[in-house]
Amino acid sequence: MKTMFDLTGKVAIVTGGNGGIGLGVARGLASAGAAVVVAGRNATKSAAAVRNLAALGATAGQIEVDVRDETSVRSMVASAVARHGRLDILVNNAGINVRKPPHEIALSEWTQVIETNLTSAYLCSHAAYPHMKAAGGGKIVNIGSMMSIFGTSYTPAYAASKGGIVQFTKACATAWARDNIQVNAVLPGWIDTDLTTRARQEVAGLHDRVLARTPAGRWGTPDDHAGIAVFLCSRASDFVTGTAIPVDGGYSVQG
Repeated sequence: MKTMFDLTGKVAIVTGGNGGIGLGVARGLASAGAAVVVAGRNATKSAAAVRNLAALGATAGQIEVDVRDETSVRSMVASAVARHGRLDILVNNAGINVRKPPHEIALSEWTQVIETNLTSAYLCSHAAYPHMKAAGGGKIVNIGSMMSIFGTSYTPAYAASKGGIVQFTKACATAWARDNIQVNAVLPGWIDTDLTTRARQEVAGLHDRVLARTPAGRWGTPDDHAGIAVFLCSRASDFVTGTAIPVDGGYSVQG
């Protein structure tokens, strides 16, 4: 059974892998034996993440990237392949949020969120596809959100981007199944990260409402995503594709 989850010899790119959920995912992949490329804009944070992964005994490195820019994304993928000789796993995790109601969000803010959260997944997947196809297969994991399922008054662009992630995941899964590329989405619940720290500062009563609705009785942690990442990136999930799996302590099953 251990061999089903073994990622030894596999190479993974995790966008936004230098903090929060991305780093939790990266730690899971590294612990299972994968070489991990941390891709992000903040070189200092990425260097700290690489040290964290190296402490687990993993092969890890960093690449600076703007996931909204096609040239930058293609350079990221090419650099990872040149460095490691292959690309087996892509985790599209990079994301931002602007918390304003629909009538207050500016077009520039809308565009920034959509490009960072959704267009980036297209650009990265598009760049990774030929390498995975040539290698005989691969795994792509797209990070969605509870906002892929629920609506809120203060996250119109974020919710649109994360809803789009689920549909994009299904499109890629059906298109690339014949190439032995499995594409799935993970939908994190309320996770204790820098992003949600700001949310609790901006949205009155959010902390208590989340706890009241979550059967597990706590906020999630980035490392709660390590196991699902290993599963979706390993041989154990070879017949799983096009899914959107909540990791939310039961939040989404409450009526």
